[in-house]
Parts: sequence; structure tokens; C-alpha cells
Amino acid sequence: MNDLVTTTKQNMDKRLKSFENELKQVRTGRATVSVLDNVRVDYYGTPTPLNQLATMSTPDARTITIAPFEKKLISEIEKSIRIADIGVQPMNDGNVIRLPFPALTEDRRKDIAKNLKKIAEDAKVGMRNIRRDANEGIKKQEKDKAITEDERKKLEDTIQKQTDGFIKMVDERLVSKEKEVMTI
Repeated sequence: MNDLVTTTKQNMDKRLKSFENELKQVRTGRATVSVLDNVRVDYYGTPTPLNQLATMSTPDARTITIAPFEKKLISEIEKSIRIADIGVQPMNDGNVIRLPFPALTEDRRKDIAKNLKKIAEDAKVGMRNIRRDANEGIKKQEKDKAITEDERKKLEDTIQKQTDGFIKMVDERLVSKEKEVMTI
């Protein structure tokens, strides 16, 4: 069809993936190793993702255990977790690090749900900005006589349908994450 439509779809897809990654970082009361995805550990002067330096597991719903491949990394990992400020204090027994996740209070759950709505709204605004840029590109093509008025209208309609679809996906993921936060 038009490479502008393809580019717009790709940009919206990237924004959706970014939104999904933001959702993974939100603590839900259940221990999931994905809250540690952005933790980088100083490994011989190089910031290295934690999952490349240790085995992480969730022995129960409220605990993550981290077993470093090298014992001397325990203090560096512990320091990096504190710096990442994920809302949990690491406990070190010399061999493994435990991250105990306290149960969320009702008020805290509501705060998290409110924050989720803000994250989702930011994602939707990003989608709308991508749509606006695409529509400007389409109007420029029409002005430059590269496409006709009818083609412009069809392209704008296609872009709008894409935008609606991606915004619907954001809403679906938001509802799913809210349900995850509010139950347990």
C-alpha cells in the first residue's frame, strides 16, 4: 500500500512493546523475576544484566532467590538491587540473595492501579502522536501531488483503524494487569 502505513504500524508496535515492558516492571504483590530485568551489576567495570550473572527463581509467590555464578559478586548484586529501588530490601546469607516481597495493602494496590492507568494513558498519547505524524506525512504527499485526495482519505482511514487497534491492545493489557494487581 503505502510505506507510511507500514512505518506507522512498526512505530506503534514498538510503542506497544515499550508499554508492555513498563507493565512488567510494576510490582504486583507476586514475586516475578521480570522486576529485575533493568538491574545492571558492575561486573569488572562493565554494567551487566543481572540475569547473565546469576540464576534467579521464585521458590514461592512472595520470594525471589538469586544465586550468583561467582560468590564474590553477591555484594555487587545486592548493591545494584538497592540502587535499582524496586521496593524490596535484599537479604544475603553468603550464598544466595533473597528478595522477600511483602503483601500489598489495599491502599497500595489502588495506588499501583492508578499508576498503571497513567502508564497506559502515556502509551495511548504516544500512539496518537504517531498517528498525527503519519497524517501530516499523508497530507504532505497529497500537497506534493504524489497521491490524490481519495488516496489521502483511504490512507488516513487505514491509519485511524491501526491506531484504534493498538489503543484497544493497550486497554486490554491494562485491564489484565489491573486484575493481577487487585487480586491475590
